[in-house]
Amino acid sequence: MKKSVLILGLVAFFFASCGETKKEEIKKEVETPVEAAKEEIKTTDDYLALGKELFTSKTCVTCHQPDVKVIGPSIKDINKKYTETNGNIVAFLKGETPAIVDTDPGQVAIMKANLDGFVKNLTSEELAALAVYMNSIK
Repeated sequence: MKKSVLILGLVAFFFASCGETKKEEIKKEVETPVEAAKEEIKTTDDYLALGKELFTSKTCVTCHQPDVKVIGPSIKDINKKYTETNGNIVAFLKGETPAIVDTDPGQVAIMKANLDGFVKNLTSEELAALAVYMNSIK
C-alpha cells in the first residue's frame, strides 16, 4: 500500500513538473511584437515605431486622432498644451500629474479609467516611446 501511494505521488509529481516546463516554453514562443520590439530599442526611430505601435494596440487611437478631436483632444492639441505649460506626458500617463488639456471632471474620470486599463502595465521605456510618437505629430 505504501509503495502504491509513493509511486502514485512520484507519477503525479512527474506530470506536474513537465506541465510547468511546457507552459514556460509555450509562453516564450508566444512573444508579442511589442515585447520583441522593446528588446531592440536603440534609436529614436525605434522609439517612434514602438510608440506608434503602442498607440494603436492600446487603442489610444480610438479617442485621439492627429488633427481632430474625436472623444479626446487631438494629438496636436495635446502637444500644444504640454509645450505651453512645460508639462510631462509620461508623468501624466503614470498618474503622477493631473490632466491639463481636457479638465472637464466627467471627461477626466473616463480618461483615468481608460488609462488604468490601457497603460498601467507599460514600462517606463514604453511610456517614453508613446511620448516620442505623440511629440512627432506636429
